[in-house]
Amino acid sequence: MATRAQREAARRNVEKAQAAARRERTIAHLPEATRRDLARQAAKSRARRGKPGHRLEERTRRELYELAQRRGIRGRSKMGKWELIEAIRTRR
Repeated sequence: MATRAQREAARRNVEKAQAAARRERTIAHLPEATRRDLARQAAKSRARRGKPGHRLEERTRRELYELAQRRGIRGRSKMGKWELIEAIRTRR
């Protein structure tokens, strides 16, 4: 049988895990329009067979991030796709 201290520790761990799960942003928790846009971007990427497009808008966020990384753009990890495009264009 578990002691009172063990039960309280388990309860705290469960509450901590539940709070972390609520904070985590997964695709399922994103707005419908955002999910739809991500699906379109993925479909275009598959159509190009993984090769980057010529226009920045055709590239995935990961491809834009790698381009920003090569160019040394600061704050890129916190940027979304459109912010990365803007940063790349203004810092050529």
